[in-house]
Amino acid sequence: MKRLLSVQLPIQATVSRDGLPDIGPKRSLRVYDDTTLIFNENTGGQTLRNINEGSKMAIAVIDRDALDGYRFVGSPEVFSEGKPFDDACAFAETAGIKTPKFAVLVRIEEIYTLRSGPTAGQKL
Repeated sequence: MKRLLSVQLPIQATVSRDGLPDIGPKRSLRVYDDTTLIFNENTGGQTLRNINEGSKMAIAVIDRDALDGYRFVGSPEVFSEGKPFDDACAFAETAGIKTPKFAVLVRIEEIYTLRSGPTAGQKL
């Protein structure tokens, strides 16, 4: 799982209060620790609005060639200061990307396999 997250482009999804889904890539999404993911929020757009309205997040990462992948579901928390934000700023500097407006931690609550075959979609 950690390897896929480090080499493949994760896709995240949230939902608005009205039920409108929002989906898109999160290039800065990465493993924070064994139970948490982190990403740098740079745009402050619909994803952030949905999170601030209480949306959970789903994050999919796949290896198309291997027909393998995972879906992570969790609760996001937004930081504009403190250790997660400092870590996001340090990541941005090291990666040569702009300083984030926020850091978002996603506490993983469930993981599902996206592996092709009879176990597809099963909760791990």
